[in-house]
Amino acid sequence: MEHTPAGCRAREILDRVGDKWSLLVISLLGERPKRFNELKREIDGISQRMLTVTLRGLERDGIVTRTVYPVVPPRVEYAVTPMGATLMEVSTTLVRWAESHLEDIDAARAAYDARAAEEEALKEGAAPENRVLEPSTRR
Repeated sequence: MEHTPAGCRAREILDRVGDKWSLLVISLLGERPKRFNELKREIDGISQRMLTVTLRGLERDGIVTRTVYPVVPPRVEYAVTPMGATLMEVSTTLVRWAESHLEDIDAARAAYDARAAEEEALKEGAAPENRVLEPSTRR
């Protein structure tokens, strides 16, 4: 990426769609417009506040629209804009990639963590399987 004002602006926008939740929200809204609680149910682990912040940011950037219907009780739906729809291919591809590689990533993380623990144990002067727990750490 260029180190120009335009490059900096692109980074700002990439930060928006590259955060923890935005691509998942965009991907779900690409299926059809959805209400807030419907999105919340479909996104495991997102808090109400974080979903609100994510939707507001996407709305501010013109990627999502928020439509309030004049009914009682109030009904609000979120949908991708035409510009947001252009992100659908990218977001859907990334979400599918993540879902199809969950087990591989879990295995890689476990292997990394085991190596890191072994290296740490070696630094402390004992092999992991022969390491003696200090009295304060015994249970």
